[in-house]
Amino acid sequence: MKRMGMIFRAKANKALDRAEDPRETLDYSYQKQLELLQKVRRGVADVATSRKRLELQLNQLQGQSAKLEDQGRKALALGREDLAREALTRRSALQQQVTDLETQHQTLQGEEEKLTLASQRLQAKVDAFRTKKETIKATYTAAQAQTRIGEAFSGISEEMGDVGMAIQRAEDKTAQLQARAGAIDELMASGALDDPSGMAKDDITAELDRLSGGSDVELELQRMKAELSGGSSGQQAIEGGQNGAGQSAPQQDRPRFDKQ
Repeated sequence: MKRMGMIFRAKANKALDRAEDPRETLDYSYQKQLELLQKVRRGVADVATSRKRLELQLNQLQGQSAKLEDQGRKALALGREDLAREALTRRSALQQQVTDLETQHQTLQGEEEKLTLASQRLQAKVDAFRTKKETIKATYTAAQAQTRIGEAFSGISEEMGDVGMAIQRAEDKTAQLQARAGAIDELMASGALDDPSGMAKDDITAELDRLSGGSDVELELQRMKAELSGGSSGQQAIEGGQNGAGQSAPQQDRPRFDKQ
């Protein structure tokens, strides 16, 4: 069970580490610090409000104490010692309240000063954290971009890997089709495969057709030469016969004077 728990925690830690973005974590931490700073400021404002309320109460009690003292003096001047004693008694009670409020006022004033100082220190810390956060985020973004560029150039990124695999598959299919087309052409040329259209001829048939075509041309050429040769001989014979007849006719028509 311990081993299973350790394995589960290791897997969960790895999954969280893969899903975690340091920039988002820094922004979340900065947001929490701002919330804490806001709470401290709100505390300072509450303490200042309480201190201000005590100051108002002190002013009222001090005013009442001064009034009672003046009334006691007037009563004593008029010979009313009893009224003067009562006024001084009430003034003494008010003076005790004033003393207590002054003590509380001093305490609140000290707390306000401490909270104000803590707020200022926290503000400085938050500002420093914000500057460092932005620096870390910029550095992380630059490193991430540089890593992606390097992976793209080296071809080990996921996107470029998919593109490379697609190109490899396309090249393999193209080579396979070229090989298949070449094999079919060779089989049809050798006569192992018949062409249903009757247009394709094997090498032997093509050679025989070429030879027969060449022999037909030669025979036709010989025939034409023979015709041309025979026509020339006949023409010469006809011309020769005509010349002989022309020469013999005058000999027959010539009179024979010797016999007469």
